[in-house]
Amino acid sequence: MAEDLASLSCDSFVALPPATRDGLIIYGKNSDRPRSEVQEFIYCPAADHAEGTKLKCTYIEIDQVAHTHAVALSKPAWMWGAEMGANEHGVCIGNEAVFTKLQGPDDSTERLLGMDLVRLGLERAASAEAAMKVVSGLLEQYGQGGMCFEDPDHQNFTYHNSFLIVDRTEAWVLETAGQLWAAKKVTSGVHNISNLLTIGTEIDAMSAGLKEHAEKNGYWKPEDGPLDFAKAYAIPPTIPLPPIAEPQRRLTCGKELMEKYAEGGNFSLSSMFQVLKDEDSGICAVREKIITAGSMVSVLTPPSATIPCTHWFTATPFPDKSFFKPFVFCPDIKLGELTKSPDYGDKDPARQSPRFQETVDRVHKLYASHALGLKKSAKDLESRLSLLHQLQEECIEGVEEFLQDYKPEKSSELTDLFQNCVESELILWK
Repeated sequence: MAEDLASLSCDSFVALPPATRDGLIIYGKNSDRPRSEVQEFIYCPAADHAEGTKLKCTYIEIDQVAHTHAVALSKPAWMWGAEMGANEHGVCIGNEAVFTKLQGPDDSTERLLGMDLVRLGLERAASAEAAMKVVSGLLEQYGQGGMCFEDPDHQNFTYHNSFLIVDRTEAWVLETAGQLWAAKKVTSGVHNISNLLTIGTEIDAMSAGLKEHAEKNGYWKPEDGPLDFAKAYAIPPTIPLPPIAEPQRRLTCGKELMEKYAEGGNFSLSSMFQVLKDEDSGICAVREKIITAGSMVSVLTPPSATIPCTHWFTATPFPDKSFFKPFVFCPDIKLGELTKSPDYGDKDPARQSPRFQETVDRVHKLYASHALGLKKSAKDLESRLSLLHQLQEECIEGVEEFLQDYKPEKSSELTDLFQNCVESELILWK
């Protein structure tokens, strides 16, 4: 059980002006999951849907909306939802597991997963505030619940969720306890969240009846002052955790790293890469059963800018041994199949009843090549990682140079950008 709790060690970060230059907002997340789980990277174009259409999420069916936005997602291959992603409007969302007083056996009931809510927010909202309202509204309507892992060692383990939602002007932290929630707006500086409730009395939006619920259940008294959401609803882990996985420690270390790189307003894309690669803090997870399975960094330009947002995904574990590959939303995107896991359709063990009665191979081509590359001799691996670092630097320089004088008529040069980078990485790992 200790390893289960230690597994829930995702961390999300955002840097806003004046921590950054040129009005940029930089978002980042590490997704920590069971070592056996494969994370794929997919693109879904915008789409229109007929009235009355239903949408099958990981476990339950809900009403579809008339239009869904184009999204780029890093997701566990077995589920419908996503750990993190971005949409065509520059909205980015990632979730964290949190533990609250409202958790109980009923959380095993199949509802929406936190990862489903991430994807739904991206598909349905064109701003961070709108996404916060979409996610909280669906939480109130359908609730959250169901098994969060297909790995046999982690099945029957559930949690509640918090979210960091970012767009080109601001960020929102949304934290939940059952179907209740509180949200806080962040407009400047650096901010990060981990696997614990962090919203105190600085609440900018909340679910109807939240104060009444807290008072009725003895979590808060009005005479004690404004409602402190974390104090009212958070519970600490019920068992000791290894220091490297302790949420408060990672939250503090993450804050210190962000503030260090933000000195002088110099927080950059490379700064966020370094934060996500940090092993000493536990932000980059390298443990027996639990690893950082995928990483994402987004550079969001101001709404008035002509330069598009760029989103950098690894689609492989271990950010310190991975290539962050750039993705830009544009017409006629060609992503290919190199980061997409096999689709088993209705025969997928995650879609059958009872679920997860057998295992299937979810490895995509890049994942397989990366895994084999990491098994090479120490000297060979060191050489390849040096080449990978060089490839990363050249890619960053090339993308930044291309975007400096970007015009919409040049978008055709971006359609297969991510795919080309994947192909270059495959050659490196051969």
